[in-house]
Amino acid sequence: MAHNQVEHLAQRKYFAAYWSMEAVNIALEKGDVFKAMFRVNAHNRVEAYCKIDGLPVDVLISGFYSQNRAVEGDIVAIKVDPFSSWTKMKGSIEASRNPSMEDNNLLTGVSESNNDNRRKNTNGQPSPEKLLNNMNDTFHGQELIRPANFELGHTTASSSNEVVSLVEKLHSLITSFPSKRPTGRVVAIIETSPRRNSIVGFLRIKNWLFKKTKLPSSSPKHEHIQLIPTDPKFPKMIVPVKNLPNTITKRLDDSDLTLETDLIAAKIIEWSEEYDSPCAHVIHVFGRGGEVESQISAILFQNSINSSDFAPEAISCIPNLSWRIPEGEFKRRRDLRNLCTFTIDPATASDLDDALSVEKLPNGVYRVGVHIADVSYFVPPNTALDLEAQIRSTSVYLQKKKLSMLPPLLSDNLSSLTPGVERLAFSIIWDINLNGVILDRWIGRTIIQSCFKLSYEQAQDILDGVSNLKGNPRHFTWSEVITSVNNLYEISKVLKEKRFKDGALSLESPKVVFLFDKDGIPYDCVLSGRSKSNFLVEEFMLLANTTAADVITRAYPSCALLRKHPQPNLSKLRDLEAFCSKHGLVLDTTSSGQLHQSLEVLRHELKGDSVLFHVLMSYATRPMQLATYFCSGDLINGGQDWGHYALAVPLYTHFTSPLRRYPDIIVHRTLAAILEAEEILNLNFGKLYERCFTRLLFEKVENFDVQKVLYDAAVKYAVPGTELLADVAAHCNERKLATRHVKDATDRLYMWLLLRNKEVFLSEARVLGLGPRFMSIYVTKLAIERRIYYDEVEGLTAEWLDATSTLILNYYPNNRSHKKGSSNKFKTIEEVAMVTTPYDPESELDAFGDIGISDSDSVAVPESDIKPAFFPLVLHILSTIPVALHPIGGDDGPIDIGARLYMTSYFC
Repeated sequence: MAHNQVEHLAQRKYFAAYWSMEAVNIALEKGDVFKAMFRVNAHNRVEAYCKIDGLPVDVLISGFYSQNRAVEGDIVAIKVDPFSSWTKMKGSIEASRNPSMEDNNLLTGVSESNNDNRRKNTNGQPSPEKLLNNMNDTFHGQELIRPANFELGHTTASSSNEVVSLVEKLHSLITSFPSKRPTGRVVAIIETSPRRNSIVGFLRIKNWLFKKTKLPSSSPKHEHIQLIPTDPKFPKMIVPVKNLPNTITKRLDDSDLTLETDLIAAKIIEWSEEYDSPCAHVIHVFGRGGEVESQISAILFQNSINSSDFAPEAISCIPNLSWRIPEGEFKRRRDLRNLCTFTIDPATASDLDDALSVEKLPNGVYRVGVHIADVSYFVPPNTALDLEAQIRSTSVYLQKKKLSMLPPLLSDNLSSLTPGVERLAFSIIWDINLNGVILDRWIGRTIIQSCFKLSYEQAQDILDGVSNLKGNPRHFTWSEVITSVNNLYEISKVLKEKRFKDGALSLESPKVVFLFDKDGIPYDCVLSGRSKSNFLVEEFMLLANTTAADVITRAYPSCALLRKHPQPNLSKLRDLEAFCSKHGLVLDTTSSGQLHQSLEVLRHELKGDSVLFHVLMSYATRPMQLATYFCSGDLINGGQDWGHYALAVPLYTHFTSPLRRYPDIIVHRTLAAILEAEEILNLNFGKLYERCFTRLLFEKVENFDVQKVLYDAAVKYAVPGTELLADVAAHCNERKLATRHVKDATDRLYMWLLLRNKEVFLSEARVLGLGPRFMSIYVTKLAIERRIYYDEVEGLTAEWLDATSTLILNYYPNNRSHKKGSSNKFKTIEEVAMVTTPYDPESELDAFGDIGISDSDSVAVPESDIKPAFFPLVLHILSTIPVALHPIGGDDGPIDIGARLYMTSYFC
């Protein structure tokens, strides 16, 4: 082993030995084992899930022995258990009747297991180093598209057919027995997760100091310290004291207990069969867990986000700020500076990468343009700037800060579509009639000059007829801008209606928006939905992305960078159906279009109960899997797996945000190669090939000369070949998922800060799940879900009526008679409920003091519109209850949001 794990008294083996990689490869070829990404249930770490391509449900890996030392994000080899060993499928409604409801996935995120990689050769994420090496090889031509290999290949090996056959058999079993969940076990780790190198947690110093004083110096029990990760998906770890950094060792020598309040960074070194915990090394100390900066640094580290300055080599690739468009570009591009063009973005945005224009033609047809910053002009392939952008892959937006994919000189200046400044652009222009039918289109490189930067609020004011607009559009009047915005909105409405008629799905729900004071501290939050101006922009961006996907797949069918959205997770879709059926709600989930239509009907039916509809939408998002990038030549099933479920389109990509997404730059380069190929073909072979790939109507061209021209253009613009593009797509997927985790973590951090700065935070909540031990609730004000455990609470009785799924809570202070046979360790009532006496202004402070609630809580309670509930409390699914929210952790553990019942009782 690379590192010897610390000595341990016990020599027993906790886990089975891993199979050799030779044995794994043979088993993979035969279909005896499957390769998958290991995903852990955040609410119950002994449950993990693996998604096998072609199966409608994930395979459950239950228990530490079956998980066999795999951790979140590992690529593992799993052996599926015999059918007789499969467990019962647990749905959210069934689980609510189950005494062990904590073992289900009621509150898991959007997807149990999202295996972002469907590659023939590897499901793992390539390292930045591998990407760098591949890029260097590729741009010398070794990995680029070859004229003889433009069409998609098909796997014909008998071993692959055997695997497909076994998957089909498993699929048939699952379909035939929908109540059964396939189970399995990990037999090997094929590729370790990058998350192993970015563990964040707290050291348990007090336990170590106690052992040090009580045990002999030769005892191995004080030679390591326990590490508790902040991410519940990871197990507790042991850290060898001898390998701690000197700064920590010195604090240990001084018995500095404040070390226990510090967030630390660590990496897993090994996890052998003889130990029940992995061994980790501490590599950094962030600072106190209760400090915002420490938490932000830990979040970025945990997700491997590069927050450092750009390297001088990357900066040197960018022209200085005085750069102007060269004369040659005016000859090569279409000049659109005289077109009324404007951006619509958040008011604080500085990286403006998309602009819109519209002209009404004499025949009543509208000519709509989407103009995207031509970032690929400034980011040549195989340069230091390109490599750094590829590794970063995406901009990361924190609540009060942006970590750009590209240097600000480029993203906020030279490429940004700043009003009144000539800018290079990639434009797609459509002729669209009043029925939303696209009659013609043009794609090309252009020069534009935005006349104004509209905020979403200003655009909405225009749509609402508000006239108090500030500022002056460059070279155009407000009347022209207003007319353009209104025309764009009318067209977008038609396009949107047509899109949903064709089967698209929207799961739109309000988002929490934080309100900050002048010091950047959140003092309140509101739920905010998107406005008509948001949807206006979205509609044309979707159209542009769909158009770009169509064009690049026509020209390069084996190396187009596309984006797919798989079908929903079947088991969670069943949960959604069961939830609706139980509450008399009719929901059709047979297709994305039918799901959307039935949700719209329910939106109308529940217009008097918006909270219930938000709960329903929360349930509806759970079956949805993540959309991912992929290379068109990398999927065995061809176009069958290319579609986007929610958008209901066969082809989709990202083209409209090259300042903040690396895949868009790849798509721009691919389009640039296609445009050059079209120009050469038109010059050499005549009008027959004019706009042969970018025009609306398309006839497949298989002429060898055409293929050769496309190949040469691909080499010139460094369009990646299939193998490299698949690696780039996998890396971009991993980075995009990391930014999603960053957003979720920072949202939770600012919610925590908001609650920490509040005396008390009250809200109504809806009951989503009930059982004899705990309930799950949807907190209306924060649009989050939480659990309240009420078992083993001193003085609290929980009567569970299984037949009617009814819970009755009652409070008898100091009464433990109902706990016969239970342990002696009881929670206090304050951990579960904030209990007050019926409000009496004269006795308010005394009442709160008697039960240990702080005075600050008691002062705030009577001022709220939220009124406490009374004991006995009778609850059913979807009951509305008042709750008090509070911050958890900080200096003494992971930060989280806790919820308690807000109750009143005469017994106080």
